[in-house]
Amino acid sequence: MAPQDDELLPEETSGYKLSQPKQSLAEYQKMDENDESLQRYKQSLGLGGGKDLSDPNDPRVCIIQKLTMESPGRPPVVIDLSAPGSADSLKKTPFKIREGATFTMSAQFKVQHEILSGLHYVQVIKRKGIRIPGGKSDEMIGSYAPNTDKTPFYTKKFAEETAPSGWAVRGSYTVNSSFVDDDKKTHLQFEWAFEIDKDW
Repeated sequence: MAPQDDELLPEETSGYKLSQPKQSLAEYQKMDENDESLQRYKQSLGLGGGKDLSDPNDPRVCIIQKLTMESPGRPPVVIDLSAPGSADSLKKTPFKIREGATFTMSAQFKVQHEILSGLHYVQVIKRKGIRIPGGKSDEMIGSYAPNTDKTPFYTKKFAEETAPSGWAVRGSYTVNSSFVDDDKKTHLQFEWAFEIDKDW
C-alpha cells in the first residue's frame, strides 16, 4: 500500500471525537443485551443475523471491490478493484466523461472481522500535476458491521455530480483516491485518470 498522504485524509470535523475506545465484535454483541433500543441499533448495523463471511486468511477489514460511474446515455463504467494489482493499471487506462454530463459514482465493498467505523472516500483531482480549484472531495460512506450471507457486500451511491464544460476544461485529469476510516487507517489508496471531451 502507498504511504499515506495527508491530502488524502478526510477533513477533521470540529468537536467530533469517538465517544469510546474501539471494541471487538464480540464485545459489541454482548453490550446491554437487555436494552431493546440498543438491540434495534445493533441490528441496524447488521449485528446479530446471518453467517459471518470474514476470511480468516485475509487480515483486511475493508475490501473495496469496485467503483462504478453511471451517466445517462452510456453504459456504466466499472473500475474493478477486486483482483490483486488491479489498482496499479488504472492510471494507464483513462475513461471519458462528456463535458456537462451528469454522473453518479458508487462503491461496492466488503467488511470483515470487526465493525468498520466512519469510512470516507476522499479524492483529489489534478490537471498537469496541479490540484484544480474545488478538486478535493470527501464523501462519508458510514459505519458497517462485517458482511454476512444475508448481506454479502455493501454498495454506497455518492451524490450526483456534473462535469464542467467548455474548451478550457477539456483534457486529461489524474485522481488520487483513498478509502479511510475514523481511525485514519487507509484501506485502499490508488491513482486513476479520466478525460473530459466533447462526447463519450
